[in-house]
Amino acid sequence: MVSLKKLIDMARKWKKMAGIGRRTISLPIIRHRVADKGHFVVYTTDKKRFVVPLVYLRSRIFKELFRMSEEEFGLPKDGPITLPCDAAFLEYAVLVVQRSVAVEALEKALLVSIASLQCSATAEELSYYRQIFIHGF
Repeated sequence: MVSLKKLIDMARKWKKMAGIGRRTISLPIIRHRVADKGHFVVYTTDKKRFVVPLVYLRSRIFKELFRMSEEEFGLPKDGPITLPCDAAFLEYAVLVVQRSVAVEALEKALLVSIASLQCSATAEELSYYRQIFIHGF
């Protein structure tokens, strides 16, 4: 039979071991919490992270997304900027801006889509553009 003192010591030892084990399990570390120079970080409603060049802030598409984000979520004080669209839509918007598609009709159609809050795209719609991806995590 084990004495009470040994039992208490064993319980303390196991408690300490459990605490050490718990500390070693953690969330994966994101290497680049801060965006590189000339870039900014935004999140989509489905919690995907995008690192986007600052130059894209000049586009009407991003201006409208930021305006809608401010209306829907307010200005973030201590958290990330969240855009009111899903990752597939933001990928497509980035591709439109990235490829400098200056076609007014396409840009207007995308703006109308944003305004009507239909900021989502299916994988089939984006299958042509899948080879280019912007730092989404």
